[in-house]
Amino acid sequence: MSGFRFTFLGTGTSVGVPMIGCACETCSSEDPRDQRLRCSILVETPELCLLVDAGPDLRQQCLREGISRLDGVLITHPHADHVMGLDDLRRFTAGRDDTLRVFARASCLSALEKMFFYVFNGQNRYPGYFKPDPCVLEKQLNIGDLEVVPIGVEHGNVECVGFLFRYAGSSVLAYLPDCKHIPQAAMEALRGVDCLVIDALRQRPHPTHMSIDEAVAISAELSPGETWLTHLSHDVLHAREQETLPAGVNIAHDGLKLSL
Repeated sequence: MSGFRFTFLGTGTSVGVPMIGCACETCSSEDPRDQRLRCSILVETPELCLLVDAGPDLRQQCLREGISRLDGVLITHPHADHVMGLDDLRRFTAGRDDTLRVFARASCLSALEKMFFYVFNGQNRYPGYFKPDPCVLEKQLNIGDLEVVPIGVEHGNVECVGFLFRYAGSSVLAYLPDCKHIPQAAMEALRGVDCLVIDALRQRPHPTHMSIDEAVAISAELSPGETWLTHLSHDVLHAREQETLPAGVNIAHDGLKLSL
């Protein structure tokens, strides 16, 4: 592999698509692009392999993509659809002395320590257990050949971040899967990024997530090289909604791989 690439491990909202107990057009669709696991991406360079979020579908995502190595995990916020697969990371700390760095805001790590007390209390350091190395992420992170900048966004009443990835001197990817509003300072940091991946739950407005129209407006203001919509609900039928989008804006789907 050369350069920077990432994979959409999941592009669905908190309940996934198909949704339990629903027989709507999207949930009944035979188009594989309408089958969405919970939101996550895998970021890869020749040096690094980083996971962003660890939702409840993580095991299935790792098996599908053949993921056998991770150098770290970035967490956007501690909602269940972004962290409840954390224990499945035990396969990446199988040895007695193996650890895996988990990067997140202090408030997020505090929540994870309560949710997964048995792995963060330091008492279970046995082979086969998940042994995290928690790392508070406040400012720019330099890890291997990547620069990772946390981007604070508004998403209800929880502290939430997206991530800006810089590689080879360029801002290659902005990943903002959960947001309703992006502060102006963050907008300036994101301006002109090569690829913008952004929350676009559905057409109708939502109190804590961007609608498709809101996401398209952010894309127009930032002028990225390309935009991909994620965190999609069952209100979004891929083939139908894609036809309504402007040039350069696309609906992401599970398993999609992009090289930048």
